[in-house]
Amino acid sequence: MEGKIIFNIDVMLARRKMSVTELADKVGITLANMSILKTGKAKAVKISTLASLCRALDCQPGDLLEYVPGEPDDEAE
Repeated sequence: MEGKIIFNIDVMLARRKMSVTELADKVGITLANMSILKTGKAKAVKISTLASLCRALDCQPGDLLEYVPGEPDDEAE
């Protein structure tokens, strides 16, 4: 089974004492799109958006993104 990428935006927002609305404004995306990123429902993210998130949160991409491996398929063994 495939792994997945998780956005840890909530963690960085708490560390920076920033609201989701404030972050969306700083990044230049809608609150709806920010929610899609936060909940992990995004299928893709532009590098420019990731760069804007890092600039707004004063962090590195690795602070925002986390890879979580999936469970191995029984048939793959």
